[in-house]
Amino acid sequence: MAALELADVFRRHGDAYRRDHAGHLGRVERRVMSAVELCRTAALGGHVEACGDCGATRVAYNSCRNRHCPKCQAAARDDWLAARQAELLPVPYFHVVFTLPPGAAAIAFQNKAVVYALLMRCAAEAIMTLAANPRRLGAETGLLAVLHTWGQTLTHHPHVHCVVPGGGLTPDGQGWIGCRPAFFLPVKPLGRLFRRLFLAGLETAFRRGQLEAFGDLACLEEPRRFAEHIATLRRMEWLVYAKPPFDGPERVLAYLARYTHRTAIANSRLVAVEADHVAFSYKDYRHHGRHEVMRLAPGEFIRRFLLHVLPDGFHRIRHYGLLANGHRAEKLDRCRAAIVRQARAESAGAAVETGALDPPPRAPGKNEGGEARLCPHCGGVMRRIGEIPPTTPDRYRWDTS
Repeated sequence: MAALELADVFRRHGDAYRRDHAGHLGRVERRVMSAVELCRTAALGGHVEACGDCGATRVAYNSCRNRHCPKCQAAARDDWLAARQAELLPVPYFHVVFTLPPGAAAIAFQNKAVVYALLMRCAAEAIMTLAANPRRLGAETGLLAVLHTWGQTLTHHPHVHCVVPGGGLTPDGQGWIGCRPAFFLPVKPLGRLFRRLFLAGLETAFRRGQLEAFGDLACLEEPRRFAEHIATLRRMEWLVYAKPPFDGPERVLAYLARYTHRTAIANSRLVAVEADHVAFSYKDYRHHGRHEVMRLAPGEFIRRFLLHVLPDGFHRIRHYGLLANGHRAEKLDRCRAAIVRQARAESAGAAVETGALDPPPRAPGKNEGGEARLCPHCGGVMRRIGEIPPTTPDRYRWDTS
């Protein structure tokens, strides 16, 4: 039996869902559904390949390249990770997760572009502010932040994964300050600072008229009710979780490969696509990560998946501080030089290896570009011998950001 795909769900139940939700289904959601349905089919065109050794031929159809499509993320992830190789520093890295409580997550769902951006910015600011405090680390640090909006059962659960080097530059930018072994920053002060920054940003957005509130949250349009809601959120402890440091740069890349280009559900988790339900596996963290199977009505499964479609142009992977795009190369060069100087001073001139790791090998034929693909029959090299034009009209515009 062929492996199931998210596309199978949309092909079998997508039309019914579109009809049932015709007045509520947005343009971006419709486009994502169409992209996933048509991915790697004749509708998008493709090319014909032939083996130079045995003469075998096969057809390869084009990908939709939509960032919400599970099939299209492997190649995008490999290319992105290759570009990150040279940016790794020879220091421990930490994984810190910031999660919004339900009362804030509900506002985020109705204001995705504004509040998701606020969530990522405040998580980064909390880390960099606390790290800069002389009583904590006293250093200028940086981080990579990845937004996820889902839980294991596809419910709305916005949180940010941050990967942070264990240290930073001294205030004069010439030295390196490393954190204590296996400890970066205390999570309770980090959570309280994150809460304060986020709620202040939410209040500013409200005053500027940037927030919408409807349905169950319609009462928050009234300033007094909004202030009461903020006060309730301020009394709560906000969850910040820090994992132990990675063993080395190789482990950092392995981690990033799991998180950076993940979609709300992977095809490998689909168990069944039937007329009356869609079944998928999930980890039940309330029972020590035990694997379970959930069955949802097709419409409910599609609804939950579409909860996690991001607004056009929203960047779910962002760099801050030392890793910000404007000065990343220059700051990283300073970091490496400072780490080398510190290591030499501490170990009587012993050399420190600062070269980049070799990129991980990539399987032939993973991308649609000019890379050689291997013949499944004899192992020879497959070459393009012709193009297949797409059959879909030009109105399809895939979201590739």
